[in-house]
Amino acid sequence: MAENVEMHAGKRHIWVRGIYMVLMAVIFHVLEAVLLVVALVQFIMALGSDAPNERLVAFGRNLGSYLRQIADFLTFASEEIPFPFSDWPSGS
Repeated sequence: MAENVEMHAGKRHIWVRGIYMVLMAVIFHVLEAVLLVVALVQFIMALGSDAPNERLVAFGRNLGSYLRQIADFLTFASEEIPFPFSDWPSGS
């Protein structure tokens, strides 16, 4: 009987994870567009000033770390659910 309860709890856990995975996949997709905009703005600003904008560099680094966390979660490389369910990553 205890084995049956554990198996049922495991199945419920995978469905909850599935819901989080769908949510994280949607966030990943939206952030792809944000990354494209940041890259384009960075390119245009670098054309004008011959140097990248340091704030955009920092934001891009953090965004890249966040996208990596989402990819790790989606591929089961990590069990930690990314932001907003944990801290925003620092890109260091």
